[in-house]
Amino acid sequence: MPGHDTAGPQPVNYIADEWCACATVPDSWNLNPNTREPVHRTVTTTPDDVERALRHAERSYDVGRWDEESRRERAAMLDRVATLLDGRAEDIARTDALTSGTPIGVTRTVAAFLPHRIRAAAADLVGIPRVTALDAGGRDVRLYKVPWGPAAILTPWNGPSFIPAAKVVSAIAAGCPVILKPSEHAPASAQIVAECFVEAGLPSGALQLVHGAGDVGARLTSDPRIKVVSFTGGPGAGRAIARAGAEDFKVLQLELGGNNPVIVLDDADIDVAADGILEGMTKINGQWCEGPGKVLAPRSLVDPLVEALTERISKVVVGHSLDEDSQVGPISNAPHFATLRSRLDRLRELGAVIHQPAQLPELDGFFMSPTVAAGADPREATAELFGPLVSLHAVDSTDEALRIANVAPSGLDAYVFGSDTDRAIEVGSRMVAGEVRVNGAKLADLGDDSAQSFWGPAGLGGHGPAESVRVFCGDRVVGVDSPDLPL
Repeated sequence: MPGHDTAGPQPVNYIADEWCACATVPDSWNLNPNTREPVHRTVTTTPDDVERALRHAERSYDVGRWDEESRRERAAMLDRVATLLDGRAEDIARTDALTSGTPIGVTRTVAAFLPHRIRAAAADLVGIPRVTALDAGGRDVRLYKVPWGPAAILTPWNGPSFIPAAKVVSAIAAGCPVILKPSEHAPASAQIVAECFVEAGLPSGALQLVHGAGDVGARLTSDPRIKVVSFTGGPGAGRAIARAGAEDFKVLQLELGGNNPVIVLDDADIDVAADGILEGMTKINGQWCEGPGKVLAPRSLVDPLVEALTERISKVVVGHSLDEDSQVGPISNAPHFATLRSRLDRLRELGAVIHQPAQLPELDGFFMSPTVAAGADPREATAELFGPLVSLHAVDSTDEALRIANVAPSGLDAYVFGSDTDRAIEVGSRMVAGEVRVNGAKLADLGDDSAQSFWGPAGLGGHGPAESVRVFCGDRVVGVDSPDLPL
């Protein structure tokens, strides 16, 4: 039977404008990561229901009206979504904490931010014209921002409410009918987000919700009726989506992560570096695709950095994700907990000394001390860690650090620590990543106009401001031709 910490609502599908029961997976449960107790049965969507969702999305697609009055109507609907999300903030925070394992003090901050993200999309709808006149020597030539068509959005377990809300609002603002499939490990937060969108009065077919694992995602992303796919997750699934998308040249936004490098320069302040690395490796339990992974430091700074990090880690409070005092909670789910243990074993095989000084709670959950694995060959330590741990490696020069840092897998985020800001930024500009942070490891965008591309194995596309038109719309030019054009 489910334990007392129920992780949100029992998942149900929303297909063709109706809530409907999911199929259950025999002998499989979603577990509370704090206790390993079952909270609800693992669910999936039958092929027939996936087909119903695809048919409805195809029927619902329409280029639509995008005059100012229409855009304001759509923006008003999104404002209603934001208000509803605001009213469900505590439900979302609690559900996030009980599925991702992130402490509730953090998930409350995320839940409080969701309405702002929705309202930002509403503001873009009002502020960004969807039809603009081009300079064409007096002829009538117009540039249309046109929604690509039905969109499949597949979201991960580490951002169970924010990523679905942000992606869905961008696609709906663009005019793409959305089929959302959240992670099978954390379906309940996306369920609450979808409920708010539906309650706000979406047009028919604007949003559908289906639950399940990779087989359901594969049916969606390989179907020719889906024109754009936005996926955040692992590289294996990302490659499968890219291969399927190549068949009919879908528009793809694939954020796949990587083992994000950290370069500590020889003039770095050890306290600043240790504080930043600790913040990055423990934020969201280290379960974020842009978090620091492989730390490259001058040989003379390795021991002081290990000492500074382990001293700080020994004071970190690891506990139940609903405990107000917890700074780090459990790993989200059993498969990833096993993956992290295997990656630590691999670092040991490569010669790393493992430092895990934090005290763990007396709970039978997926708990792990924040960890520093020091001394392995950095050229062999390439696996993305994606947890409260970093590997630490000695290098003999900044050029060596850059060579190692720019070897795949990387390309999403990177970090530089150094006292000379100009030098640190110059080194950062040479790192193959979409975003490089200097002397810190915050999660929020560096600036209002930050736009981040996914380089190399980190994926395809990128994210940034006005994502509704950057990702979910294509350009269409319509206008009067002229015999005076040169060709």
